[in-house]
Amino acid sequence: MSFRIERAGSALLLALGLAVGSVSPLSAEPRHGLSIFGDLKYPADFKHFDYVNPNAPKGGRASQIGTAGLTTFDNFNPFILKGDAAQGMNLVFDSLMTRANDEPDAVYGLVAETADVAPDGLSVTFKLRPEAKFADGSALTAEDVVFSFETIKAKGHPALAMPLRDVKSAEAVDTHTVRYTFEGTLIRDLPITVATLPVLSKVYYTANEFDKTTLEPPLGSGPYKVGPFKAGTYVTYIRRPDYWAKDLPVNVGQNNFDEVRYEYYRDRTLELENLLAGNFDFREEFTSKDWAGGYNKPSVKEGRVKLLTLPDERPSGAQGFFINTRRDKFKDARVRQALNYAFDFEWSNKNLFFGLYTRTASYFENSDLKATGKPSPEELALLEPFRDKLPEAVFGEAIVPPVTDGSGNNREQLRQAAKLLADAGWQQTPEGLRNAAGQPLTVEILLDSPSFERIIGPYIKNLRAIGIDATMRRVDAAQYERRMKDFDFDLTTQRYALRLTPGIELKNFWGSQAAATNGSFNLAGIADPVLDQLIDKVVMAKSRDELVTATRAADRVLRAGHYWVPQWYKGAHNLAFWDKFGWPEVKPKYERGALDTWWYDDAKAKALAQR
Repeated sequence: MSFRIERAGSALLLALGLAVGSVSPLSAEPRHGLSIFGDLKYPADFKHFDYVNPNAPKGGRASQIGTAGLTTFDNFNPFILKGDAAQGMNLVFDSLMTRANDEPDAVYGLVAETADVAPDGLSVTFKLRPEAKFADGSALTAEDVVFSFETIKAKGHPALAMPLRDVKSAEAVDTHTVRYTFEGTLIRDLPITVATLPVLSKVYYTANEFDKTTLEPPLGSGPYKVGPFKAGTYVTYIRRPDYWAKDLPVNVGQNNFDEVRYEYYRDRTLELENLLAGNFDFREEFTSKDWAGGYNKPSVKEGRVKLLTLPDERPSGAQGFFINTRRDKFKDARVRQALNYAFDFEWSNKNLFFGLYTRTASYFENSDLKATGKPSPEELALLEPFRDKLPEAVFGEAIVPPVTDGSGNNREQLRQAAKLLADAGWQQTPEGLRNAAGQPLTVEILLDSPSFERIIGPYIKNLRAIGIDATMRRVDAAQYERRMKDFDFDLTTQRYALRLTPGIELKNFWGSQAAATNGSFNLAGIADPVLDQLIDKVVMAKSRDELVTATRAADRVLRAGHYWVPQWYKGAHNLAFWDKFGWPEVKPKYERGALDTWWYDDAKAKALAQR
């Protein structure tokens, strides 16, 4: 599956489709897959992806914490804005094509056997596999694909609907042929955007309202169906032995567990305790303190619980305290910059993170898309036409966060922050900072997990030291989701996980239209016409070089806007699991691989039971 919308406590992840170039190597002939700026790795007759074990046994059960920080669910429809969607619903639905996780930007046929992109890029035609079926045995046809597109565009989650803005129509040419037509100039992403949309049953969603929350297990065509569940506690997916596509090359060596279960706990401390107690099997650790010392337990020392670190070669994206510029008190960039000076990352990394992290500087961190040094001539060619509309800092060295000595005595940085606030019209008084109207400068940092309190506490201390009335507010998951969707916060921690080849989704992250759309991922409310045009350059890039240049230019503008207080990244997956799994020799380069390509090892499980 290539569509995914996940909310992760302090992390917001979006991986919605991929992009396809409107120039070579695409041609007006059916192909078994689509890529962006290069040839496909796998030929039409490939048997399986290189990162799977084609002989992986089927069976067993895997229980896990999926997306870190999620504490509840009340909905089995992950494609709408309402409610808190259950994790794992991507296992229930198929798409026309699905991603190869060892290529930066390639997808291969699943429901669709081939795709034919017109030479001008203004349409794409998919030939569906006649054997495709929903879980009730009914045929999956072009009518279902057209219905899915029209329904999601009209009623779907903004993350799914917004990228479809320039998809003009979808037409069922015949029972097994679908043609999408595009309009405008931002069409590069659209063939694969539509190729990776979930396919819904027209019959089912005509009889059942699409745009309301439900705990009725839906009809899908994917490898699993919803099994036993308890809202807010766990949800189970049962592998379908009659899954129509189980032997397709894109599925060989995957979907190996008979049962996949997602567990929910109210905080990460309870997650760790329950993992070590054997109440579930697998967890990725995101808390440096726990990774450094929380696993010093008999089950780990005796080898019953394994610890494994895998490299994360994807762009780490942008994680930070995002500042809601919709609020008047944050409209001055100097105020936002002052908030950055008050955060002492070096002290936090030394005393709270055990030195495991690196400071994030870029919105495209850990990738070649990150701006460094002064703008290149190619970047300047994009930026110069807007010189009178951009801060001068855009044309100098790429902006990086301030650095302290890690001692906790960051007086110089706090002095810089105080000066910026004074320049912005905030004056020190015995009662704290006040503006010309006598109003205090208040900052509330919203969170939904206690794990961040130890990080926010020292930050609040520094903010108060410069006269800001700073507080933190922790709310339950449901209230947090509502407040995020309504942009009802001052600062909050989020992470944007970016694609290797970013495209139209950047409009949902940082575009002006998204700033005014409830439920979008533009949490900071960034509405900059110059940035909108640079994002268009990213989306329209016809080569990797053009893409890199445009992305670096956009990165400079974003960083000069001081819309966030950058946090950190580590470029690794820290995994903890009970010793009952096997996995392939090769990890997919651009994904974690666990548990998607892993399997239940019966011999290990029996040996574990005897310890």
